[in-house]
Amino acid sequence: MKTIEAGVLADRPVSEAVLDEAIRRGQVRHKSGLQATAVTFLEPCLAVSFIDGSGVLLPVEHYPEFDDFDVEDFAGLKVGFSGTALCHEGKDLQVSIAGMISASKPLMDMAASVIASRNGRQSSAAKAEAARANGRKGGRPRKPDVPV
Repeated sequence: MKTIEAGVLADRPVSEAVLDEAIRRGQVRHKSGLQATAVTFLEPCLAVSFIDGSGVLLPVEHYPEFDDFDVEDFAGLKVGFSGTALCHEGKDLQVSIAGMISASKPLMDMAASVIASRNGRQSSAAKAEAARANGRKGGRPRKPDVPV
């Protein structure tokens, strides 16, 4: 997992416009769906629980950020950044939950399968109209019999 330096300067003045923009971005992020509520260390994994009651187990051995953690350090992990990151104040660590999940090939393969299944069930307005038009004509035209 790569390390990303913070790009926002904390010492810039806060105006009404900056505050309104921050509130708007927070509302968009809140609606994005990824909102963890708790993290628990169940050796050898971190159990991350989400707002809908679902959860995921992430083996800490796959994440170098936790190499210097002791069992007591895992007790200090908290969910932060509106449920999108795991934070440890003493270790000055903030790790994106989405980034941790995306680092797992099996989880990403499962997510791709779920998304493909969901997208395959969707029908656009144009597709629905074409199906109705074909239905009015008696259904899909048969392929002509071509001698082989």
